[in-house]
Amino acid sequence: MDLGIAGRRAAVAAATAGLGRAAAAALVAEGVQVTICGSDAGRAEAAAAELGTGWTVADLTDPEAAARFVEHARSALGGLDILVVNGPGPPPGTIAETAPQTYQPALERSLLAPVRMCLAAVPGMRAQRWGRIVAITSLGVRQPYPNLALSNTARSGFTGFLKTLAREVAADGVTVNSLQPGLHATARVTSVYGDDPVTDGIPAGCIGAPADFGRIVAFLASAHAGYLTGTAVPVDGGAYQALL
Repeated sequence: MDLGIAGRRAAVAAATAGLGRAAAAALVAEGVQVTICGSDAGRAEAAAAELGTGWTVADLTDPEAAARFVEHARSALGGLDILVVNGPGPPPGTIAETAPQTYQPALERSLLAPVRMCLAAVPGMRAQRWGRIVAITSLGVRQPYPNLALSNTARSGFTGFLKTLAREVAADGVTVNSLQPGLHATARVTSVYGDDPVTDGIPAGCIGAPADFGRIVAFLASAHAGYLTGTAVPVDGGAYQALL
């Protein structure tokens, strides 16, 4: 299916590896002009060369730097139609293990930096009356993960922001949605759960493929998804089983 976004312009954050890279690859496959960022120049340049995108360095733990990434992408591409919000998660740990002073840095990277990316993108999208914001958050927003107290806390706050933003910009042709990945075959999952994550609670019987996740990002960014906004969609192989 033609997603109707060939020639559109996208900024994909934290796209040198994992789900961000998969999202960038899926958009490129649809003919979208993409600029990515990463925290390391060598990795960002190498990923961009493989993907066929532009690139820049951005420290997405810093809200100001996160906003500058979006501004750079808009300038480099001559405008911005699609923003894929992504970024490094906070360190793992239980609440009992997590010192109070670690909450502020976690909020900087997983709440305030993503908020700043959205705020940098929205005015231009509203002015052109077309835009897609797709945020990669976590299934932990719905069903908190053990050993990820900081992530569960910060990403839940960001999800509230996204829902509020979606209501405010819908009439301007801008959609705002989030995807809540369960376990996927990424370095982040390996770092937290080891090389062989337990899949007993996943009806699909396996962890997810990043490429499949990327194609879901591309659909939410598509011309066909213009009436889909304010959603938070689990992508988890059926692991989340509550009705709402």
